[in-house]
Amino acid sequence: MNHQEVFGYATDAQLSEFLYSLRLLGPSAWPKEKQLATLYAISNHLENHYKTFTVQKRNGQMRNIYAPSPLLKGVQRRILVSLLNERQVSPFATAYKNEGSIFFNAAKHARQKYILKLDIEDFFGSILFPDVMNYAFPKAIFPKRISGLLTSLCCYHDALPQGAPTSAAISNIVMKPFDDYMGKLASEMGINYSRYSDDMTFSGDFDTAYMYRKAKMFLNDMNFSVNHAKTKVLTRKMQQKVTGLIVNEKVQVSKAYRKKVRQEAYYVSRFGLRNHLAFIQQLNEVEISKEAVKRYQLVLLGKINHILCANPNDKEFLNWREKIKGL
Repeated sequence: MNHQEVFGYATDAQLSEFLYSLRLLGPSAWPKEKQLATLYAISNHLENHYKTFTVQKRNGQMRNIYAPSPLLKGVQRRILVSLLNERQVSPFATAYKNEGSIFFNAAKHARQKYILKLDIEDFFGSILFPDVMNYAFPKAIFPKRISGLLTSLCCYHDALPQGAPTSAAISNIVMKPFDDYMGKLASEMGINYSRYSDDMTFSGDFDTAYMYRKAKMFLNDMNFSVNHAKTKVLTRKMQQKVTGLIVNEKVQVSKAYRKKVRQEAYYVSRFGLRNHLAFIQQLNEVEISKEAVKRYQLVLLGKINHILCANPNDKEFLNWREKIKGL
C-alpha cells in the first residue's frame, strides 16, 4: 500500500495531526489548532508576507528579489530542512547542495575542445505552482490537502520566488528528470554535462548543434525557454568561461575581474560602504538605507568569494574579505 492509499483513508483529524507533526512554526506554546490556522492564514495572504526589491544583474538589467517575512521564512526553512533536503537530486546538478560550487561546476569543463553554454530564461519564474506540487510535494507522498498547503507556502504569484530559502532546492528537484536524461545521453557520447542553477554546460569534442536541439526540445516540453542571447559555443581559441571562471587550462578568475573587485574593495575600505554606494548610485548618503548598505556589503563579499572559489588560499582576497566583513 503506497502513501496515497494510506492517506486516502485518513480522517481530517489525522491529516491535521500529520501537518502538526511537521512543526513548521518551530517550538511554540500555541495550541495545535492555532498553529494550523496560522499556516493556512499565511498561505491565503502571501502578499502580506513578501517584500519586493530589485538588484542589478551583471548585464545591467534589474532582477526582482522576493524577501519573505521572518514568520514565513522560518516556515520555509523548516520545510527545507525537514522535507526538501532529504529529496534526491541529480548528480549533474552542481548548485544549491553541500558538495556543489561554481568551481566544482567549472572544473568539469577544463581543457575541452568545445563548450556549449545554455541558459534558461526566467528560471525560477518559469517553475509554476503545478510543477512545485507535482515534483516537490507529490500526492504519491503527501495528502492532497497538505501537498497544496506546502506548495502555497513555497510559491508566490503562482511561481517560485527568487529569495525564498526553499526555491533553490525545489528547482533542483524539478530539474532532476532533465539533468538525469541529458547527463546520461552526454555520458554515452563522451560529453561532459553539468547544470549550475539556470546555467547548463556541455563540453568535449562533439556536435554542439545536436546537443543544443536535444536540450532545447526537453526544456520546451517542461515549459522552459532557452535564453538565446546567452547561448554560446566556445572553442579553445576563445576565452572559455564557465560559471564566471576561465577553464581553457586551469580554472581561474580573469585578471580584469580581480582588478575590478580589488578596486571596489579598496574604495569601500577607504570611504565606507554607504559613501561608496552613494557614489555609485549618484545619491546623497542620507538617501541610502541601512538595508541597501547591508545588501551591497553582501554583494561585494559575494564577488570576493567568487575569486576565492578558484583560489581558496589567495592571501590578498582573504584579507579583503575580512576587511569588508568588519565594516
